[in-house]
Amino acid sequence: MRSFTNVRAEDLQGAVSSVAKAHGDGKRAAYAGGGSDLLGMLKERIVEPDIVVSLKRVAGHADVERMDGGVRIGGLMTLTELAAHPRILDQYRVLAEAAGSVATPQIRNVGTLAGNICQRPWCWYYRNGFPCYKAGGNQCFSATGENQFHAIFGGGPSYIVHPSDTAVALVALDATFELTGPMGERVLGAEEFFALPSVNPARENTLRDAEVLAAVTIPLTALGTRSTYHKVMDREAWTHAVVSAAVVLGMQGDVCRAARIVLGGVAPVPWRVPAAEQVLVGSQLDPSTVREAAQTAIAGARVLSRNAYKIPLTRGVVERTLLAMTGVD
Repeated sequence: MRSFTNVRAEDLQGAVSSVAKAHGDGKRAAYAGGGSDLLGMLKERIVEPDIVVSLKRVAGHADVERMDGGVRIGGLMTLTELAAHPRILDQYRVLAEAAGSVATPQIRNVGTLAGNICQRPWCWYYRNGFPCYKAGGNQCFSATGENQFHAIFGGGPSYIVHPSDTAVALVALDATFELTGPMGERVLGAEEFFALPSVNPARENTLRDAEVLAAVTIPLTALGTRSTYHKVMDREAWTHAVVSAAVVLGMQGDVCRAARIVLGGVAPVPWRVPAAEQVLVGSQLDPSTVREAAQTAIAGARVLSRNAYKIPLTRGVVERTLLAMTGVD
């Protein structure tokens, strides 16, 4: 691990100023909330910052705050706290389930919401020192190499999959992200925050220089809303989704009035499937309708040499998740 200077920020604006100054001085800088992902990358020399700005002393950004029309969740809230929070469990179960599915209890105890959303890809080429797009290179080794866990939607020129569980749930919940940077604050919709490799193959989001994700706001759910998160992994713990689905349904009796379906583990961003949602809206969720929605969810998938299995797996995850939510046999 390369040596670096540790800066302990007292507030978010101070943290942003420290990173902006470092960049202005030609130095590399990184934020550390929980720091679990950053620590691993430091040890493996994947990143080598001159300055690490710790956010552990920053107050007021680790709570769930009730607001008119929804809730505001501080970016420094731990995943363990988020998964167990009564209001999140009651009104936004899909997010509680997603947070509770991350990695291991030890990591959830220190990992933060903002850190989970903004973590870097876990593609083995990037994590093992290959000069790929994500590491500043000019190629994606997975395109013709080991690509069993790579993207079937939205890939090219990079084929990574976004690793965040909570990001998938937040897109399904139509959340907005509050960002703090040198030029002040701005707000983006969750879908706007994430960026495909076709926009910039080196980045997964639209954060500007020295910006930090301060908080997430989620609108109030309507009466009759149901939500859940389902994740398939290749082993029991400390791994990421091979395929996942975050589903939010607005039900009126047995008729679906609104739907949002977002897939994880299959694309470089949380992958929403509006055409599958439209199959459900206005319909009773019988097995035939659910199967049609699941089939529609895989439209446009493009496989690599070793990940064709993800197409039937994705279809099955969507179908099983919807059936379980609606109680349809």
